[in-house]
Amino acid sequence: MQKSVIRDILAQVAAGGLDPDKALNQLSFSTARDTLHGLNLDPQRELRAGLGEVVFAQGKSEAVLLAAVEGLSRHGPVLVSRVAPEQAGLLSGRFPTGLHWPEARLFSLGGPENLQQRMTPPWPAKGDALVVSAGAADMAVALEAFGTLSFWGCDCGCVTDVGVAGLHRLSPHLEALHSARVIIAVAGMEGALPGVLAGLTPAPVLAVPTSVGYGVGTHGFAALSTMLCTCVPGVAVLNIDNGFGAAAFAAKLLEKSKKRYQPQQNDSNCPC
Repeated sequence: MQKSVIRDILAQVAAGGLDPDKALNQLSFSTARDTLHGLNLDPQRELRAGLGEVVFAQGKSEAVLLAAVEGLSRHGPVLVSRVAPEQAGLLSGRFPTGLHWPEARLFSLGGPENLQQRMTPPWPAKGDALVVSAGAADMAVALEAFGTLSFWGCDCGCVTDVGVAGLHRLSPHLEALHSARVIIAVAGMEGALPGVLAGLTPAPVLAVPTSVGYGVGTHGFAALSTMLCTCVPGVAVLNIDNGFGAAAFAAKLLEKSKKRYQPQQNDSNCPC
């Protein structure tokens, strides 16, 4: 949105001719067009939907990728997901102040001051959102979720390599699991970890199947089926390898829970 348009909206609010909420609505739906690269960027998405637009690098040409990051960076911090090694080099060359996290396939420009520190292991093992991975082969997806939550400034932790082949490995983390407000369980192979966690803890569990496994694992579909068929209540299933989607769900859930329904004293519709 051009400054002249924003200035006009603010002037109307200052003069009392435009309601502030209506002004916010106008600002929330503005877009930034880049006709040269076929982009229609959405820099006001955070105002409207709670989470800002994230650039999905996979499949984008060099010119389009750079234009998208450049365009969004004029309005605030930018996160880029599914960044291939050659794309990381391109982005680092153009934006030298950015941070690349190769294991998570993420690139960030701006964001929390402690983001680089959070990228470095050992990662915190507790938080309002707790990412739990079954095996080392699931780490890329788990770190995508953890890194995305960290970029958004969420209180999050990451517990790794605690799959069902050795359930005793969960024991040191039971207190953190019980204090978490949402759990993201990342697992390939048979995909049993989310059901186990949902049966042990009170938090909702976001299950993310990964494309890890042999033969009939069929690139994550076996784990997906297991998670969808779990008999344990409180499990929601994301797409295969979709750590980012799980992070977005968790971030919105955490933000929404801050604004819980507070019944009035004489509210006959109280759900309690």
